[in-house]
Amino acid sequence: MPASAFVALLGVALLWGSAFPMIKIGLEGLSVPHLTVVRHLVASLAFVPLLLAFRARLRPEPGDVPRFLLLGFVGMFVYHTALNAGELRVSAGATSLIIAAAPVITAVLAHRFLNDRLTAVGWAGSLLGFGGVALIVVGDGAGLGIDPYAGFVLLAAVATSVYFVLQQGMFARYAAVEVVAFVTWGGTVPMVAFLPGLPAAVAEAPFAPVAAAAYIGLFPSAVAYTLFAVAQARAPVTQVTTMLYAIPLVSLALSWWWLGEVPSLLTLVGGAIVIVGIAVVRRSRRIAREQGAVAAG
Repeated sequence: MPASAFVALLGVALLWGSAFPMIKIGLEGLSVPHLTVVRHLVASLAFVPLLLAFRARLRPEPGDVPRFLLLGFVGMFVYHTALNAGELRVSAGATSLIIAAAPVITAVLAHRFLNDRLTAVGWAGSLLGFGGVALIVVGDGAGLGIDPYAGFVLLAAVATSVYFVLQQGMFARYAAVEVVAFVTWGGTVPMVAFLPGLPAAVAEAPFAPVAAAAYIGLFPSAVAYTLFAVAQARAPVTQVTTMLYAIPLVSLALSWWWLGEVPSLLTLVGGAIVIVGIAVVRRSRRIAREQGAVAAG
């Protein structure tokens, strides 16, 4: 892996991992709708100079606007609103571990709707991933109970998985940074419903929550996605995705440092199972693609 790609992915892991505890801080002074819209207003503005720096297009083709609006609704509006709602009660570390299971859900959806092959080993990895999520949900609740707010985090994981499936094909016509920028703008459109009361809420909120909202809009949203696009262009996809395993570890460490959150043993065991499940699913899909290529050749 080129050094530039490694540095970019290291930045991605740090920034995306920091988003989960920062959301917790943002929710200390802002409501779920207001935190969500502030993040995306900041990100939407930040993508303008980033697109200019990459000499990328500033608008999609007219025929693709409806698809970007759909992608934005699912991948930004539903995902981030549900994620923020879930973090009202679910710990930041447990949230990051549940979201980490998204590749497993994506593999199942791709098998169902895109005829993407999923072997017996892949199904076993999927079951491992879902079992790990169940342990995280139980371990993060009071005692051994299940917090219903974990349902919002699960909804966010499903939404981002659906988004990954729906975006297939867009990268053939658009650069990665263009896709993320246009999807972010598309997702910000329905968030106009969250604007009433926003100026007063921001004015009355303490500095830390407002700063956290601006931070996650600028860095985990705009900068990290751009760094991820750089890494995708300079390193094999298997190396890129492997580095993403570090995101929950970063989130757990920062959640302990910034928020004093100590994950339960059951949560840690569930997180480890999720990561193993993801690795199994990704390996099975890679082998299936290689076998398909050999058969086609």
